Amino acid sequence: MKQIEHFEEKFLTFIKREMITDAAHDINHVHRVVKIAKNLCKKENGNEWVVIPSAYLHDCFSHPKNHPERSHSSTLAARKAIQYLGSIQYPSQYYDAIFHAIEAHSYSAAIETKTADAKIVQDADRLDSLGAIGIARCIQVGSSFEASLYSATDPFCSQRQPEDTRFSVDHFFTKLFVISETMHTNSAKIEATKRRDFMLRFLDQLDLEI
Repeated sequence: MKQIEHFEEKFLTFIKREMITDAAHDINHVHRVVKIAKNLCKKENGNEWVVIPSAYLHDCFSHPKNHPERSHSSTLAARKAIQYLGSIQYPSQYYDAIFHAIEAHSYSAAIETKTADAKIVQDADRLDSLGAIGIARCIQVGSSFEASLYSATDPFCSQRQPEDTRFSVDHFFTKLFVISETMHTNSAKIEATKRRDFMLRFLDQLDLEI
């Protein structure tokens, strides 16, 4: 059987062509998720024949952020990915596992991860929402729909419900800190804690500055 590396250039060519990018989901996001997934795969004894294509192709289809069918994007991406893998004669015994890993990676889809490899892929994607990269991506997304950085009257949601469509920092409280608690693998839990601590230090510094 061919080595997995034989297919990686093909995966990358396909995702560059097919991915619909937005402020937080570009080809650099894919590169980071693949890097994290490979690292987790080694530490957690995952199957690289499932994890690596799933990491490369997880965003090969995505409805726009405010689309009413947004939560179905990962299922459509999984179907598209399997169709593509068939076209390049990728080993078919991995298709079901890859489909599940891609379908279940999405936060909005709320699909339970049932395999170790799906947990690795989901962890990898969610880790990219945390830490320095997570802060930058959060601000990018907020800027794309003209959200303010923070609420002048209550920056850290002490006395109000978070409104992340109005204030970027509110997204820390509506989703990002929640995500940090959803990691499955031990390696991802350790990394998520580090990245979450960095985000908390950022908020402390922001508090001092404003």
